[in-house]
Amino acid sequence: VVLAAMRENGFALRHASCNLQSDKEVVLEAVRKAGFALQYGSSNLQADKDFVLEAVREDGRALRYASAELRADKEDLVLLAARREDLESEVPMEMGHWQQEAGIDKT
Repeated sequence: VVLAAMRENGFALRHASCNLQSDKEVVLEAVRKAGFALQYGSSNLQADKDFVLEAVREDGRALRYASAELRADKEDLVLLAARREDLESEVPMEMGHWQQEAGIDKT
């Protein structure tokens, strides 16, 4: 029932118990429907690079809910950004030319 609810509306995770917000299967269903639901996932899931990538695949702006460690890791950001052009507004300005590092030609 819970997984079906997450598939229907990922933001339902906001109302889930802490146990469910830590359950990888439940949160994965939520972020596949709505990447922004990552904000309601546990801090462990927000720090999991592969898990964050799933959220970012659905909505690049979900990166803002990744752990500070992931957001601070330039290599991880470049890898994530390379998969989503809409991440440009989420990648810190001090990273410089992340598109070039990721091999993205914006011209």
